[in-house]
Amino acid sequence: MSQIENSGYKGEALRQLKLADCDIGDIIRVTSKSKVYEGILIPRAELGEGTIVIVKMKSGYNVGINVTKEVKVEKIGKGTKPAFASPSIPKQNPALPHVVIMSTGGTIASRVDYRTGAVRSAISASDLYGVVPELADVARVDTEIVYSIYSENLTQKNWTELAQKVAERIEQGVDGIVIAHGTDTMAYTSAALSFALQNLPVPVIVVGAQRSSDRPSSDAATNLIGAVKAAGEAPFAEVCLVMHESVSDIATVVHRGTKVRKCHTSRRDTFKSINGFPIAKVKNLQVTMETDQYQRRDPKKKLVLKPNFSEKVALVKFYPGLDPAVIDFYVEKGFKGILLEGSGLGHVSKFCFDSIKNAVAKGVLVALASQCIWGRVNMNVYDTGRDLLSFGVVPLDDMFPETGLVKLMWVLGQTSDVEEAKKLLKTNIAGEFSSRTLPQDKIVEGAQ
Repeated sequence: MSQIENSGYKGEALRQLKLADCDIGDIIRVTSKSKVYEGILIPRAELGEGTIVIVKMKSGYNVGINVTKEVKVEKIGKGTKPAFASPSIPKQNPALPHVVIMSTGGTIASRVDYRTGAVRSAISASDLYGVVPELADVARVDTEIVYSIYSENLTQKNWTELAQKVAERIEQGVDGIVIAHGTDTMAYTSAALSFALQNLPVPVIVVGAQRSSDRPSSDAATNLIGAVKAAGEAPFAEVCLVMHESVSDIATVVHRGTKVRKCHTSRRDTFKSINGFPIAKVKNLQVTMETDQYQRRDPKKKLVLKPNFSEKVALVKFYPGLDPAVIDFYVEKGFKGILLEGSGLGHVSKFCFDSIKNAVAKGVLVALASQCIWGRVNMNVYDTGRDLLSFGVVPLDDMFPETGLVKLMWVLGQTSDVEEAKKLLKTNIAGEFSSRTLPQDKIVEGAQ
């Protein structure tokens, strides 16, 4: 009975399962008053209540049943312990585009660990191809595991290594790259690759999932198919991020890598273009461009790789009562850049002024982005903004803080000269700036 002993069951539930000689994978019947449940006994979260038995029903959904002394548990069939097995890779069509899927981990490459109840990284890039056989009709797919970690654990060094890996594959002549990534910091990585990979000949698509691939409501397959289709056939050649357009599985949208942000903790359409619009849509295996403003695919273009990022850059979010000693701390620790996430049009408290002036005097590049979701900073409207400009603070126009932070890291990875870094920071490298603020009423109102 070792399987049942180590599958998270305890208390009355474990007692009754043992009494009925049940093991993980067996088909059981649980009779509770007038209700009868039949299904496969599966492991359960070890931190859950001691009276709950988890049964996988024929529908594919899991049901938790409260097992008391009055409830009857029976084994009605012998089964096998549930395990994930990758389907065989379908035969590839040599006439289709050649796309490489690189896996870094995250929910799109994860499944539920029933013992802990958590989602853990478990599926390789090859598994992703195996569990989405529709990809055989979209592209010839190669796979590569770069990392198997959650996105919150990625650092600037990972961005550098990932950019180098992508460059190697592009040099081999592939038609596109797809990077499977955790959604929590996916927008940071898409921005980082946008700056590191310049003059791209083919698309580089970052893709993720809000729900693991073994859940009935998973968005992994739809997102992956859309990403591979865009990578292999779309006319643009930029770093982009592909995710659900809405909560349904109808279409995915292609966001520019420097203009996209995760806006909801769990919705499948969590990613939105900020101060811009998606550049394309993938629906019914068709790529439709939503704008004519994009870098064109051209296999003759020579990739320019600039993968270095400074680790000595900090984000300081302004709030009422912010202690300016936070700014002083980063200066004392030898940080080369500080991004201030200011309020409104670009403001911080006057009590921070001395610390900001000291930072600039010590050679720290201080930039400012607004903590508002939409719009742009305009530091000429109020005297607070004008004072900050006079101290040497660099306004980041309509870049939102995540992209601004990544660009500051990238800029200071290219040069140690502050004046040169300022010029580079204000140069539009990968569509991170918009020449003017576009109306986004539908997006702001949540109607997109």
